[in-house]
Amino acid sequence: MSKNIISTANTAADIYRGPKFLRALSHRNYKLWFIGQGISLIGSWMQTMAQQVLVYNLTGSAAALGMVALLGLIPLIPLSFWGGSIADRFSKRTILIVTQTIMMLEALILAALTWSGVVQVWHVYILSFILGAVNAVDVPVRQAFTVEMVEGKEDLTNAIGLNSAMFNLGRALGPAFAGILVAATGAGMAFFLNSLTFIAVLVCLFMMRNLPAPQAGVKQSNNQLAHIREGLVYVRGQSIMVVLISLVGVSAFLSMPFNTLMPVFATRVLGESASPVVEYFCNPTTGMFTCQSPEALPLGILLTIMGVGALAGAFFIAAMPDDARRGRYLTAGNLVFPISLLVFAVSRSFILSLVVMFLTGFSFVCQNALTNTLIQLFSPDAMRGRIMGLYTMIFQGMMRLGSMQAGLVSDWIGAPLSVGIGAAVSLAYGVFVAIRYPRIRNS
Repeated sequence: MSKNIISTANTAADIYRGPKFLRALSHRNYKLWFIGQGISLIGSWMQTMAQQVLVYNLTGSAAALGMVALLGLIPLIPLSFWGGSIADRFSKRTILIVTQTIMMLEALILAALTWSGVVQVWHVYILSFILGAVNAVDVPVRQAFTVEMVEGKEDLTNAIGLNSAMFNLGRALGPAFAGILVAATGAGMAFFLNSLTFIAVLVCLFMMRNLPAPQAGVKQSNNQLAHIREGLVYVRGQSIMVVLISLVGVSAFLSMPFNTLMPVFATRVLGESASPVVEYFCNPTTGMFTCQSPEALPLGILLTIMGVGALAGAFFIAAMPDDARRGRYLTAGNLVFPISLLVFAVSRSFILSLVVMFLTGFSFVCQNALTNTLIQLFSPDAMRGRIMGLYTMIFQGMMRLGSMQAGLVSDWIGAPLSVGIGAAVSLAYGVFVAIRYPRIRNS
């Protein structure tokens, strides 16, 4: 990053007089991104929940829910490395315009199939594969783009915290809207509204100005494999990065797949205790509206409360002072996240599960946003795209594999035991890292 850019970043930070936890919004390009992506993420979470309801209604199988996640894994490994490499070589904004446009079209196609009444589960599988391929490129580029939008590392921690805040605002609002929308009208409208939200992020990307050009020397490199290998060799030589990425990988494989099984919990495990809520909204004579898919309501509420907790965690991180001991909060997240899932796995009370979901969302963000922050702070500018490509591949790859294993295990021994076993092993690894690698805890 050039001295001029760093100077600009310092000047922006010096003249900013607003709340400290919103400091990254003093950068015009980041403010545009925050607005556009924030709107788009609400739509994305609407589609995620609506798609879960659609697949479960079509198949009645937890394994089918896992299969949707698994199919997105197939293109992830080659394309995430490639996405990280091109992020270091070409304009990140141009890449994002292309990927966001394709995702908008995917949502439109899914809406059309659902509205026409011809949708089958294999349609969802194919579109999930396409979306996984696009996300494999989009996510590492988005991660590496943050430092350019805030013009250096001065406000990077705050920007990553705000990224997590807008992600989890979408997690809170999207399922809430989708729960009512899908229950009242079916899944097609949620897919269509998601496609419209991409317009906001595309407009904001076109409005950005004065973004740094790709480094000329890197762009001219023609050996793609050598370029990717250079990033992998660098990460292998940095033990702290290896441990951080391994924490994310273990958690993604064993703990995070609980999200895939949420329709099972909402319908089978907590359905009886959630019935008063469904009755209140969906009773044909006294309810607020007629429900086509009443099972979407408890699912939407559970996901919304988790999103609220995650949003609270994101703002907590964004407000951290510059001298905060981030490693301690990361360690706490590594431990509290699986503990909260253990409680959720044994709960049969809808009210208790809502409380636990808040804690789950909060600790999940502490774990993942702080891992992302530390990795980016330790990353050289010229390699950030490739390092975030590896991070994306591990995070999303293990999460998708974990979703598949959780779905299969759930069909075999039940969703509560599946989530409980994964959380217990993840907790054991978190304890091991906390004891064996004090450098993480003290960073």
